[in-house]
Amino acid sequence: MDYTFHFIDVWRARDELLWGAALTVRLSVISMVLSLAIAVAGALARTSGPVWLRGLVAAYVEFVRNTPFLVQVFVIFFGLPAFGIRLEANTGALIAMVLNGSAYTIEIVRAGIEAVDRGQVEAATALGLHRLQAFRHIVLPQALRAVFAPLGSQFILLMLNSSIVSVISADELTAAAQDIQSRTFRSFEVYIVVIAMYFVLSLGFSGVFAGLNRLFFPKLEGR
Repeated sequence: MDYTFHFIDVWRARDELLWGAALTVRLSVISMVLSLAIAVAGALARTSGPVWLRGLVAAYVEFVRNTPFLVQVFVIFFGLPAFGIRLEANTGALIAMVLNGSAYTIEIVRAGIEAVDRGQVEAATALGLHRLQAFRHIVLPQALRAVFAPLGSQFILLMLNSSIVSVISADELTAAAQDIQSRTFRSFEVYIVVIAMYFVLSLGFSGVFAGLNRLFFPKLEGR
């Protein structure tokens, strides 16, 4: 194999890559927060809501989980304009990531809720708490503790999936890499560096989630 590596072009474009990585982090963090908020509401609806609401949330979860994320991005960005709804690339990317991520997160949170002994809820209501107060103060903290590790893994996967939104020219790391590659024609070098950057981002998010686990659930350590 006669191939000479030239990483100098990638180094010259380092500011673009770093800016793309920063935008990836911002997009991912916002998506994670919104996905978790929707997931908590959706999991509550699936476990305690009326039958019609349970069915609606279940249909949403199954539809999103059984269709490709790429197609979902296309429907939001290219399909909605047919109804007069035009979104900027970053906005469309954010909406797609939140809708996709929340569907998976709903099931994770629901599993945590169902793992909490219902006797605790009954005891709380007997002490005068209404069901929402019992959910907020008793069920949800225990549920999040039980599923914190799967939530962290899901959110890291959401961050990695952000690379797909480059197809609609959203400002993130993979889109920046594509711009650099189109100018330099150094595909191998550019994407090797980008792979390394995603790996570092994944390790960084793993460290953050581990720190949050110790901060919010200290009693979990040593069990």
